[in-house]
Amino acid sequence: MCELFGVTSNKKVQLNDYLKEFISHSDEHPNGWGMAFFDNAKYSILREPVKASNSDYLKELLENPISSAEMFAHIRLATKGHVECENTHPFVMKDKSGRTWTLAHNGTIFDAPALSKYQMVQVGSTDSERILYYIIDRVNEQLELVHFYPEERIELIESIAEKLSEHNKLNFILHDGEYAYVHINEAGTLHRLEEEGTVILSTQVLDDKAWEEVEQNTLFVYKDGELIHKGKKHSYGHVTTQEEMDMLFMNYSEL
Repeated sequence: MCELFGVTSNKKVQLNDYLKEFISHSDEHPNGWGMAFFDNAKYSILREPVKASNSDYLKELLENPISSAEMFAHIRLATKGHVECENTHPFVMKDKSGRTWTLAHNGTIFDAPALSKYQMVQVGSTDSERILYYIIDRVNEQLELVHFYPEERIELIESIAEKLSEHNKLNFILHDGEYAYVHINEAGTLHRLEEEGTVILSTQVLDDKAWEEVEQNTLFVYKDGELIHKGKKHSYGHVTTQEEMDMLFMNYSEL
């Protein structure tokens, strides 16, 4: 699979040590890296379809201080989709109101007919990109409501997370330029560190501080390091089976 990292805070956080530890895991996740920054209502995306620890560009970035109040990062282990820039997380799209949505996903869609039609229009070939297409379509269907009423936007994302979790592994960090949405549906696959208005998220624990597992099957929504919504727990937890691992290995071997 892949690994996720994220931060949401009421102040800029020095991230070099966390990011260096995070990308050190790229020996097991060698098929691309990406970062998204959302400071001051602006965003920037950096990504390459190369092993993070081999990237000269990323090494140069990390030689200088990196700080942010809102960002996330991803290192990829390809299970669906070739190793190329179009399949490298994060994925970015705008809804019809001009709001920018950014997604990083750690998981696999095994059974979701609602996503199938996006195979004909997507830029790359990953199931993760199709998730974002689906989110954008659902947002556009209720555009005026979700644009002017944030609680309706949160409710929509929560319903999408529940729907797509059935039969699938759906771990993601999603950002809409205002809120960070966090969801996992497999136990032990995301950890959280909370310190003085700052929340740091990582698939694996990155240091010896008091990390805790993120609760599965629940949507968490953050703004500036503050939890503003904890959703109702749904029942579509996922446990990766050996059969699924074998299938993913076969998919990867054909890339």
